[in-house]
Amino acid sequence: MATRNDNEMSGWVGWGVFAGVVMFIAGVFSLVEGFVALFKNTYYVVGAEKLLVLNYTSWGWVHIILGILLIAAGGSVLKGNMFGRVVGVFIALLSAVANLLFLPAYPVWSILIIIIDFLVIYALTVHGHELKMLEE
Repeated sequence: MATRNDNEMSGWVGWGVFAGVVMFIAGVFSLVEGFVALFKNTYYVVGAEKLLVLNYTSWGWVHIILGILLIAAGGSVLKGNMFGRVVGVFIALLSAVANLLFLPAYPVWSILIIIIDFLVIYALTVHGHELKMLEE
């Protein structure tokens, strides 16, 4: 039975690349959601008074900051950095919680982002260690 050398890259490294790309895309989605909340308050289905947030302006800034962090962490993951994986899991978790709170305003969008966040967390925690080979 053949064994894999620890220096060989496995097919699972694709999960890590997937996570980095999805983090980048989720960051862009979060930026879009944030800018919509800032500039077009009437776009969402419910008013801010039915949300668990103070207003759409502050919520928009939360999504913009999360988006920027997700894009930066996604780039770091694609370079194979451990820092990017740790930050990526943390930011994806924050993004999932933020979108859970935003669920009443735009349910389809929020559910889509939550699913993407959990796929990123899975890829980074289960197969992220193989990305170290990209760093070398």
